[in-house]
Amino acid sequence: MDTLIQELNLLWRPVRPHLAKQVLEIYGRQDGHILEIGPFSGLIFDLVEKKLGQSFSIAAFPRAAIDLCREEARSREMEEQIRIIESNVALTGIQDESVDLAIFRGALFFPSLFRPDLNAVYRTLRPAGIAIAGGGFGRYTPPELISQIGKRSEQLNAAMGRVRVTAENIEAQVRSSHLAQACEIITDGGLWLVIRK
Repeated sequence: MDTLIQELNLLWRPVRPHLAKQVLEIYGRQDGHILEIGPFSGLIFDLVEKKLGQSFSIAAFPRAAIDLCREEARSREMEEQIRIIESNVALTGIQDESVDLAIFRGALFFPSLFRPDLNAVYRTLRPAGIAIAGGGFGRYTPPELISQIGKRSEQLNAAMGRVRVTAENIEAQVRSSHLAQACEIITDGGLWLVIRK
């Protein structure tokens, strides 16, 4: 599983700047504390590079993701700028109301790896904070890039147990988390759940 996560994250590196553009468009700010969650992290490195955000953390899990994040932070000389926290779906180590933007790619599609705790994500948000959870290439990724990596990405996702999820599935999850008032589903450029505090 470790090598699959590593290959997928490397494969998606060229997508990150395009996906970051949509994330920042939804966020609507260029400051605040930004947290990236889970094994499919990496977007945060592009945000640091672009000087978008004031402080940065990764709540990394499982073990393979922690090592990968540390390795990339070292290779990009960002160890001082990004705090990498060994965490889990309950976001252990992340304080209540400490995050302005949380990004949780892959959150809804890999039940064999983890089941996201949407209430834990909400707990970490500051008032007026926003979380973006889900997946997809984003609306700004060029079609030629998607065609270059799409097939391999699909193979890796399948090997990790990715399941097909619909907006209705997400709505049911949101209802069970009692967060319906705070959530919006976006289908532009993938399937994303936006949680606002």
